[in-house]
Amino acid sequence: MDNTEAADNGHFNHKRRIADYRVLPLLVVGFASYQLDRTNIGSALTGNFASIISVNQNTINLGNQLMFLGVIVFEIPSNIILHKVGPRQWISAQVCIFGIIACLQVLVRNKLGFLLTRTFLGLAEAGYIPGAMYTLSTWYTKEELTKRIAIFFFGMFGGTAISPLLGAALLKLDGKSGLFGWQWIFLVEGLFSVVVSIILFFFLPEHKEISVSSNQVQISECGGLRPMQKSLAPPGKTHISFKMVWMTLTNVRKWPHFIATGCVFATWSPLTTYTPSIFVELGFTRIKANALCAIGGFLTLPVIVFFAWMSDKSNKRGLTVMVAIFVYLIALVILRTLMHRVDTWGKFGLWTTVNALAVGYHPIHNSWIQINCKSSEERSISVALVSTSRMFVMAATAGLMAGTQIFRADEAAIFYPRGVLIMIGLVILGLIVVFLQISIYWIQNRRIKAKSGSGLFNVL
Repeated sequence: MDNTEAADNGHFNHKRRIADYRVLPLLVVGFASYQLDRTNIGSALTGNFASIISVNQNTINLGNQLMFLGVIVFEIPSNIILHKVGPRQWISAQVCIFGIIACLQVLVRNKLGFLLTRTFLGLAEAGYIPGAMYTLSTWYTKEELTKRIAIFFFGMFGGTAISPLLGAALLKLDGKSGLFGWQWIFLVEGLFSVVVSIILFFFLPEHKEISVSSNQVQISECGGLRPMQKSLAPPGKTHISFKMVWMTLTNVRKWPHFIATGCVFATWSPLTTYTPSIFVELGFTRIKANALCAIGGFLTLPVIVFFAWMSDKSNKRGLTVMVAIFVYLIALVILRTLMHRVDTWGKFGLWTTVNALAVGYHPIHNSWIQINCKSSEERSISVALVSTSRMFVMAATAGLMAGTQIFRADEAAIFYPRGVLIMIGLVILGLIVVFLQISIYWIQNRRIKAKSGSGLFNVL
């Protein structure tokens, strides 16, 4: 090995250490704070939040719907800003803004205030997920990125798991300093996001000495990424063309990905909001209900790891997505069948199992999409990746927005049998659409093989 190659390897390894020990952990923590601020409403509801501000469950659903609508509306503008000012500045500013808005929820006193704060929270959070994924893509090669994206999503699901546990602790402060327990939840978790934003601003590293050619990303010698080990996306400030956004929107061959994501992810929305309240309805105290709710959230993490391992071991990502969704479907069917035939702890076990299995497919589905961003019509695979990731996030958010209306107030006392039936229907539809996506890739591969002798897409 000559001196130049040794130096290249040294720089390459140095960049990987920066990415693995600084960039990725910071973005995971930012994702956790993002998820805490949007899901802590579930714990707040067990602290009589709705009755104190004089709103009903349908208004809570509407507020969450407006929050997700805000995310969708500002998703692309947020990422355009990120590409203009750079990831460190925009991501840290974004986390600070949604942290402040989360804190301001302590001032909510009526329906209007609740709906406004939820809307602005959604607008502030818009773009964080695809923006962070883009940032990761500037540090990792395609082979490295899929596993890092799975780790990145631990921030989301870890935040969901921690949220009710923190809620249980903060509800004990009810009455301290003249604040209700739900006010302590919004205040402390919002301030946590502000602290995270400061850490992101000072410690999230940025690439330097980057040169980008018109057709591919090239990192200069002192940047440390050799041509064969280039990152997926160009670091630094870049431009997103309307043409690329339009190409992504009109790529109908990938629509089943987005439709399936929206259908299945919609079912997670009511679970994150109402599982603590369901456990209170089972007879548990509000503090114990929140603590018990965390069990399903924490079980989600090994479920994700298992399906990620299954995906990597078999290299059958599409098939793994189908298996994960099918297992979730079985849990929902069992819940719907048995929930009125078992005792309190039986109901707890059924709901906890559903929560644990609800999102096991999601990171693998994301990786499956990224691996298949190989269309020859697109000039840059890196831009295709970023655009498709943005569409994936918007589809997931649209699903969450629709899912806010699944659990309605009129069946809260009987544990939402109609809502669970709707969830079963959505998951079945999602499973069918995933099969359709596999079929599309299979047909495309057959056509490509007929011309070139080898397939292009990861079918299964």
